[in-house]
Amino acid sequence: MDLKEYIRSVPDYPKKGILFRDITTLIKNEKAFRSCIDQIVERTKKFKLDKIAAVESRGFVFASAVSYILSKPFIMLRKKNKLPAETHSVDFELEYGRSTIEVHKDSIKKDEKVLIIDDLIATGGTAEAATRLIEVSSGTVAGFIFVINLLDIGGCEKLIKKNYKVEYLIEFPGY
Repeated sequence: MDLKEYIRSVPDYPKKGILFRDITTLIKNEKAFRSCIDQIVERTKKFKLDKIAAVESRGFVFASAVSYILSKPFIMLRKKNKLPAETHSVDFELEYGRSTIEVHKDSIKKDEKVLIIDDLIATGGTAEAATRLIEVSSGTVAGFIFVINLLDIGGCEKLIKKNYKVEYLIEFPGY
């Protein structure tokens, strides 16, 4: 199934000049969503992993389904002040602002291999912040799987240059 057909492009969102790739049109179609999850699960075979993590919030949609299918623990990387227990925290730059993500300090044990799943990679800022959270938690990043790679923005290349394994299902131009 060509998942590109199920991605809506929204110009000038969340600000002028951004062409937003909307995955809600994919997840509301049961066949497209099933195909997407199946494709991610197939790609996980390329990784050695103990746990699956995702960044709030769209990454949760995909990663939790994959975690369930693979019977692997799911780790939520959440926005600041959303987790109730003690956390590690990382600040980072987005295409259009700054943000902070956190993980519970007891979520990842020493040397556990964590696969990070997200809906989209653009500049790679969120992905790099996720790697820092995994590593400050004494885990190792098994790699990444993204539904969408914005190919001309360079986030995937940035991760690959840092020797992370990266997979994605579909590509779009960023603008």
